[in-house]
Amino acid sequence: MISFARCTMRRLARGTDGAEIAEAAAVLPIMFMMVIGILWFGQAFSIYGTITRAAQDGARAAVAPLCTTCSGTNDPSTNAYNAVQSALQAAHLDPSKMQQLSVTPPLCACGTSTLTCSGNTVGCDSSQTNICVQGVQHTHGNLTENLVQLAPASNGTGVCGVAVSFRYPFSFWLPYTSLNKQLIWLPAQAQVRAETQ
Repeated sequence: MISFARCTMRRLARGTDGAEIAEAAAVLPIMFMMVIGILWFGQAFSIYGTITRAAQDGARAAVAPLCTTCSGTNDPSTNAYNAVQSALQAAHLDPSKMQQLSVTPPLCACGTSTLTCSGNTVGCDSSQTNICVQGVQHTHGNLTENLVQLAPASNGTGVCGVAVSFRYPFSFWLPYTSLNKQLIWLPAQAQVRAETQ
């Protein structure tokens, strides 16, 4: 039995001209690059899902009614930031890396028509520097809810609420490609309807 296996192996070794080695040398690097690319794009998609969920949690925390039995201040913008921060930390992402979007999402104040507020959109709350909370404003130390129009309605009132947006960096590692060590910003934005309407 062992001699049969040896004979078979010798016959196979003699029958190769080295073509298989050359083919493997040509194909294996491409296969490895594809596997590495799949892993890195999967990681980017996972981070995108995480930051989108964090933005949803932040918007939900910002729009929640103020707690009447809570001690201290109950600031919607701070609640949004804390919710986003805890969601990122739970996913083992660094919350200090998130930044506001380079362009503020164009949302109108609640009660206005989306056609008439083209140049008069609601800006980000100035009390937060890492995330953009639209629908809550701190002006001169005073907190005012300036809900944003999330969707126009046929009856004219529309759907009002709060929007949270930010971006998070991600760097690919794909050697010998244009994406190698390129920093891209993954955007996250969520809107939640106010329940007090």
